Formats: sequence, structure tokens, C-alpha cells
Amino acid sequence: MATKKTETARGSRRGASRKGASARGNGAKSAAPANDAATRRELLHTMLLERRFEEKAAEAYALGKIGGFCHLYIGQEAVGTGVISVLRDDDYIITSYRDHGQALARGINARAIMAELFGRSDGCSKGKGGSMHLFDREKNFLGGHGIVGAHLPIATGVAFAIKYRGGDQVCVCFFGEAAVNNGAFHEALNMAALWRLPVIYVIENNRYGMGTALERASAINDIAERACSYDMPNEVVDGQDIIAVREAAARAIERARTESEPTLLEMRTYRFMGHSMSDAVSGTYRTKEELEEQMKRDPITVLRDLMEEEDGWSDEQMTEMDQEVRKMVEDSYEFAEQSPEPPLESLYEDVLVDTTS
Repeated sequence: MATKKTETARGSRRGASRKGASARGNGAKSAAPANDAATRRELLHTMLLERRFEEKAAEAYALGKIGGFCHLYIGQEAVGTGVISVLRDDDYIITSYRDHGQALARGINARAIMAELFGRSDGCSKGKGGSMHLFDREKNFLGGHGIVGAHLPIATGVAFAIKYRGGDQVCVCFFGEAAVNNGAFHEALNMAALWRLPVIYVIENNRYGMGTALERASAINDIAERACSYDMPNEVVDGQDIIAVREAAARAIERARTESEPTLLEMRTYRFMGHSMSDAVSGTYRTKEELEEQMKRDPITVLRDLMEEEDGWSDEQMTEMDQEVRKMVEDSYEFAEQSPEPPLESLYEDVLVDTTS
């Protein structure tokens, strides 16, 4: 499925306009994120770090260093990086099990993430979460979640807590397109719209729920239109274009922060790897030709081409950045290998937590 260039969804009575104003007519301000050379360089660095980290994770998995399930973010880097880049530090993020790239984009240390993948005590979840359950309270990164769609009500609850306490933070919830057919999706969106909660639901539509194509599982292929059932603003966005992602996310975040109004964003992207490490890259439910066609719009290449045009970015600069990133990834790998296994008594730790809520 070819991605589309920042296309707003059709049919929503309160759908977001191309300039980001709510169709309610109260003139929601469109936040314009910075799009200068320094910003583009930072975005490229983050996406490249995610790519090289995931490639190393695939290598470690093949060597038996990582156990259990492992879902790589390769091909989808522009979505998590773009959205998270326009959040504040005190905003909240919650996501599904394809969470490595988003954790890196949020600023969680690569060492802590790799150690977590290795199941070591220095991991961001103390080695108890593994690939699918990265968590960092200091970063307000409220975890990857392994049950499809189960974290959407949690995100809605976080947004309810923000509003109840009178804060102006927002909560961003990432999930795949397969989650939209779950009851939790509809219940969460209905409550968010009814109670006007500051939450942004981000569908990472990579077309395949495991091995099932979207059109075989959903009666509606333009799945952003599901927001119409809840009179919720929505947009369809080219998820391979990080600038388009940032602009759409900024509009939704501004709307949530200033109007306490939720948004559904459908980011049309594509994963270049299998659903998980146990899944073939191509040749089963998708063809090699389809994959090769989609890889022509690699989000890193799209941004790098823009930087070449706008900033005079050179091959030498790209090579230098790549070498820097590879050193960071190698460092995280070595750190994870040296990190100790969690002690047996840690099984009884962190079972309950006191709260001041």
C-alpha cells in the first residue's frame, strides 16, 4: 500500500483541517514545529540511532543474546521520532510491543534499553520486561504493552488523570492498525471524546497485523475515519515523511493541550522487517517486490535527501554521523553483555507500589 502525502481524513464533522484548526470553529492554534538545519540533523541522528540499534538487536537475537519475542522498528522510525520530538518532557507516552525506537526517541539511554533486551539488571525495567516492556518513569515512558490494544484504556486513564489534576500535559498512545478492531479501541476513544481528554491516539499503520493485510481484516481501509464515530478530529499522514509527521503531531498536541480535545492520527508507514524476529521478511504474506517498492521511501533516506537539498548535507557528513551512531550502539551492546543477571530475590521486588495519587 503506497503511503500518501499528509492527507487529512475525510468525513469527520470535527475533523482537523489542513492547517490544524478544529472544525468546531474555535480556531485551535496550529503549532509550527521548528524545521531548520539543526532540527533536521537531530531528527536524522535519532532515526539513524534507532536503525543501527535495531540492526544490532537483530544480530543479538540471532546469537541467542535476546530471548522471547523481539519486534523491530526498522522502516517506521519517522513516526515515533517525529511525534515524540514535539512533546514536552512532562508529557506521557505509552505504546505497544514494538517499542525500542520510541524509547530511544524519548531519550532513554541505549545502554539501558539493550541491557533490558538482554534481560539484565541494568535494563530500564531491571531485566524483567524484555523487548516488549520497556519502561522509564523519569521519562514518563509508561511502557510497551504486549496485549494488542490493551494499553489504549490506560492512555485514556492517564489523560483523565491529567485533566482531573488540572495539568496541561498530554498523553500520546502508539499502536498498530490491528488494534482498531478491538473493543478496547472503541471504548477508549468514546470516553476520550465524551470527557474531552488530552490524548493523541497514533495508529502506526504498517498495513499488516502480523501476517494479515489490512484490507482482509477491516471493513474500512481509511481507518482514521473510525474517529468519525466519536466526533473526533483525525488526520491521515505520510508516516515516512518525518516533517509531515511532526506537523500533524504538533497540531494534535496543541489541540489536546489548549482545548483538552483528543485526536486520532493514522500514520501510514511500513515495516521493512517481519512482524517479529520469527517472521519471514517477505515471501509469505507479502512479496519481495512489494517490500522493495516500499523501501524506496525509507524515512531516513527521505529526510537525508531533504537535508541534501536544503542544507547541503554531504555523504561525508552522513558517514561521520553513522560512525558516531555505530559506536553508541556497540557501546550499548558491550554494556549489556557485562551487566549482571537479576538476582533471584528480585522476583519478589516491585510487586506492589505505593502511590500518592
